Amino acid sequence: MGRVIDTDTKKKLKVILEAIDDKKGNNIVSIDLSNIETAVTDYFVITNADSTTQVSAIAHEIEKATSKKLKEKVWKSEGYENLQWVLLDYGSIVVHVFQTPYREFYKLEELWADAKIKKHIFN
Repeated sequence: MGRVIDTDTKKKLKVILEAIDDKKGNNIVSIDLSNIETAVTDYFVITNADSTTQVSAIAHEIEKATSKKLKEKVWKSEGYENLQWVLLDYGSIVVHVFQTPYREFYKLEELWADAKIKKHIFN
């Protein structure tokens, strides 16, 4: 039996996805890991961008939106030094913002084949 996703996590997911869309992140997916006992988080959110500038803009927009709308700061961030893969850890959600070639190389979605993967398309 999986973990129950609380309302705060659902709100946080919505804010993160909207922030990514605001900065034109590509191929936005959320991976629901709540039914996987060994997972350390409820969701992975993955997106990619074609430049270091856009990777930085997406990651900063996520941090700004979660802080402003939810009064929540990122627990831990990594990857701002080279902007190939920025990871933002919010406890129940871990966000991965890749440069496109690195996303294609690491293929995180394939590592979680047992999880429910949802593609997010915004208009």
